[in-house]
Formats: sequence, structure tokens, C-alpha cells
Amino acid sequence: MGDMATLHLTKHHALGNDFLVVVDIDDRHGVDADLARRLCDRRRGVGADGLLRAGPGTDGADVSMEVRNADGSLAQTTGNGIRCLAQAVLAAGVVDGPVLTVATAAGVRHLTVGPGEDPGEVMVEVDMGPAKLGSEQPRGPAGERARAVDVGNPHVVILVADPAEAQVVAHGSVLDAQTPGGTNVEFVTVGPGRDELTMRVWERGVGETMACGSGACAAAAAVHDWGMVGDRVVVHQPGGDATVAVEDGTVVLTGPARHVARVEVEAEAGIHVSRGGGGS
Repeated sequence: MGDMATLHLTKHHALGNDFLVVVDIDDRHGVDADLARRLCDRRRGVGADGLLRAGPGTDGADVSMEVRNADGSLAQTTGNGIRCLAQAVLAAGVVDGPVLTVATAAGVRHLTVGPGEDPGEVMVEVDMGPAKLGSEQPRGPAGERARAVDVGNPHVVILVADPAEAQVVAHGSVLDAQTPGGTNVEFVTVGPGRDELTMRVWERGVGETMACGSGACAAAAAVHDWGMVGDRVVVHQPGGDATVAVEDGTVVLTGPARHVARVEVEAEAGIHVSRGGGGS
């Protein structure tokens, strides 16, 4: 990947969904599949569900976001990751905040960052854009109610009796593999309270994760369309709770992002860092 160097990153998590962020506003470092796989490896690398690159802004946005899943594949967007990226670029002084715009492969997203409950944490509201609802489709071993939802990236939302008993890995991985280009799969039930959902998720390119921001949006949009929840929904996930507002066909996601660590990766560690090129 060219000359070797030291790569400076920060690590963050949003409800246990963790990301490494490279702030590269000068467009000096490429982020490719091999780098993502090596860095995200939880035993031989740093460990993360994904690698994010904050690059120079495009389409009038303050910054751009490139998303690599843990397996190195590209993703269009990430609801949890974009909150982590916002925290990283604000901490780096790239933008003043509290409002910023981020160009993604799914379009420009508008974010508002506020204080979190604990030190090192921020609360971020993200306009995730439109939730495009697909047709009803039978999915799962018992033919549970389900539908495809596009929130800038693909999802299938499956209504189940109890997510704790869902075979997330077995069924999610199969559905992901059977879908051209792959898909994220949400296993969702209504409750425990009014306008609340409980969810587990299979993320393409990663596996089961503790939370998924875009998945929470997809779930809320689908179940709202089924008439089971109102316009503002709390989505409970193993990593914690996010709030989704369904507003005239768009979804607004609100949840925390927490700084975990600063990371320096030396070339001598066997991870090559490119200079120039700006990523793919």
C-alpha cells in the first residue's frame, strides 16, 4: 500500500457497536479492505466492528465518511458509526459543532451533537434520511411477518415472539448470504412498553453486534407502518437504547457515542498504512 507510516486513530463505541476512526481531512491515508480486516481483528489487531475514515467534505458537507465493515467490505452508511465519527471530528477540531453535515454513500446526513450523561460521551441526533419500505415477505423458519427496508443500506426486519430466543447467527447469516449484495437482519418484538421495541441484529460483513443504528431505524419504520408503535420509538438492544423518530417518511436517530481510546499503529506491527490516494 505504498510507504509505511504510523497511523493515528481513535476508538469509539455507540451502544457497544465499536468503531475505529481515522480523521484524514488532508486526504493522505487510504483505507482499504486489508487494512480494515487487520485493524478490526479482535485477536491480532485492535478490534472493532468497523473502520471509518473521516475525509474531506463533498457535496457541500463538512466531512465525508467512508465505512469499512470488519470483513473489509464497504458499507453505504452506519447509524452508530456516524455518531462515533462525529465525536472524533469534533474532538479533532475539524468542525466547531454542535451541528455538522457528513457526506456518505447514502447521501448527506445532518447531525447535532450535545453533551452525554458521562465524561467521554456525547449524545448525537442524526437525520438518517428516508426509510424506503419494501413489500411484505415471508421470512424465517416459521414464516414470521417481515419486510425489506432501505435506510441508505439494506435491511430485513423480522417480527419474532422473543428476540432472546431468535437464532440470529443461523438465520441472519443465511438470509444475508441469500440476498444479492447482502443484507442486515433485525429480529424484533414489540414492547416491553408502549412505543418500544426489543431487537437483536445480524450485520452484514460483521455478524451479530450489540446494536445497530440503521437497523433500529429500519425496525422502527417497519413496525410503525404495521401500526404497532407511534411516531417516536425507543429501541432496546443488548448494548443499550436508541430513540427513533419516524417523521414524514424520514427517520431521525438519537443515541450516545463514547470515546474509548487513542490508538497508534506502527508500520512495524505488520499493518501497512498508505500515504495519499484517499481510499476507495
